[in-house]
Amino acid sequence: MQLYPIFLQHPIICTDSRECPLDSLFFALKGENFNANGFAITALEKGCAYAVVDEAEYAIDDRYILVDNVLESLQELATFHRRQTGTKIIGITGTNGKTTTKELMAAVLKEKYNILYTQGNLNNHIGVPLTLLQLNPGHQLAIIEMGANHPGEIEQLCRIAQPDYGIITNVGKAHLEGFGSLEGVMKTKAELYDFISAFGKLIFINSGNTLLEKMAKGSGFISSDKKLGYSLNENDNTAEYFAEITGCSPFLHMKWNRKGNEPVEIKTNLIGTYNAENVLAAVTIGSYFGLTNEQIKEGLENYIPQNNRSQLTVTEHNKLVVDTYNANPTSMRAAILNFAQMNVDRKTLILGDMLELGDQSNAEHQNIVNLLQQNSFENVLLVGKDFKKTRNSFHSFENVTDLIDYINENPLKNNYILIKGSRGIKLEKVLTSL
Repeated sequence: MQLYPIFLQHPIICTDSRECPLDSLFFALKGENFNANGFAITALEKGCAYAVVDEAEYAIDDRYILVDNVLESLQELATFHRRQTGTKIIGITGTNGKTTTKELMAAVLKEKYNILYTQGNLNNHIGVPLTLLQLNPGHQLAIIEMGANHPGEIEQLCRIAQPDYGIITNVGKAHLEGFGSLEGVMKTKAELYDFISAFGKLIFINSGNTLLEKMAKGSGFISSDKKLGYSLNENDNTAEYFAEITGCSPFLHMKWNRKGNEPVEIKTNLIGTYNAENVLAAVTIGSYFGLTNEQIKEGLENYIPQNNRSQLTVTEHNKLVVDTYNANPTSMRAAILNFAQMNVDRKTLILGDMLELGDQSNAEHQNIVNLLQQNSFENVLLVGKDFKKTRNSFHSFENVTDLIDYINENPLKNNYILIKGSRGIKLEKVLTSL
């Protein structure tokens, strides 16, 4: 690959002409509203060594590398580099919990290995290549998160990253505008299983999840030689690793064991019983890669959630269970049910719309409202146009600005507050008012 020697000399990749590290390699990507070919000259002036462009009129001297398609060249370079390093790669996807599980896996594996793992939300057709291009010969393992909101996207990311191992945390109703149905979600997520079945070594699977088991069988995982199961059901005879929740007020405590072995207790810093499967996945993967029980326990107990995911925030006036990174019917339901089980006083819920649900949005938002009423929650503040359409007796607000105005006039004090909604609702803005 002609571009590869240049990359080896200039291994820092730049895609934003506003941020150009010295001697980096600029890729002039195109988007719906921009064409970075026009910014290539700016990138070079700011310190980039070369600029990769795909329009001949911009390639005015030998500092420009003209290719047929900049995005495809970035992806091909990433795949080529991934092959050269030979690092073992774990691909992870799922409707809920994939980022938290990725972070937990990383926290465990770092106890023994030099690893690379997806940062932030770099989990799409641009982010995955950018992560892969950070691989170096010292990396022993890499965890590559794969996101999707349309059919075929996981297959594409698998072709780029070529994972050796795979894990799907779960499947649920999310991005239904793009997938059309839960079946569409399952088919797309199963593209990771398909790739591992054909080219990889092993999948890690929550064998207590009937949808995942169905998907795995559909991808050819009939016997257990290429799959390793974990389960919260101690009677699951297809699993090798098990866990039991021992507490969640507010932090998740649990004990896990490998079949036939003594249990190990873990006291996490995570909120929510729904995180037990994520923790057990990290346990299973850590054990598979040879970590001791002590190393696994150390990694998990030292992990502190960030980025408003299953996070406990204590303010001057309240205790906040913050989960504003994203929301869909499955994760919203799990958060509400977990909050209902928490043995605390003066509960308040601040819930924002679940976006990208297409023609199922009205029904799914009404289902959440019904769930709130079934659990006898009284102090509920709903934010967004979709929740405002539902039949309910709660306080509803068009947007987060209206919510903040209400809270400023009606302060909340000494409350335990669950805050959850899709990123587009921007519920994190309310935190300073609580």
